[in-house]
Amino acid sequence: MKRTEERQRLNRLWWFWLALCLLPWILFGPLDVNLGLPPIAIFITGLFALFPSLKAFSSFKRALFALQERDPAGERARWATLQRAQVIGLYWAAVPAWLAALGSLSGLGGVACLLLVFGSLMTLILYRIPRQVL
Repeated sequence: MKRTEERQRLNRLWWFWLALCLLPWILFGPLDVNLGLPPIAIFITGLFALFPSLKAFSSFKRALFALQERDPAGERARWATLQRAQVIGLYWAAVPAWLAALGSLSGLGGVACLLLVFGSLMTLILYRIPRQVL
């Protein structure tokens, strides 16, 4: 596959994870259900859940830098490494938004849920494949 096609494929994967990140919060947010979980504990857990994603960013960054090498022999392996690092980072970036969905079912306030969702969105943006990767 060409580099442009690989980049587009990884960007489609990023959009999929963006939808997967936001959809639970959009669907569960308006429901008026109380699961009985402590909302402040969910919020604090969501804040701490931002840190593993930032740790995973270093492997994503290294995989991006490895793509600068123009050796066609290891091209597929470098793209596979980048995809693996991106998916791990996107998973960890989505966790605070998923906890916001769980928190909204437990009585967590709207502002706290928005903080967790925006934290996830800002972290998700880090894992986009830049245009310079062609």
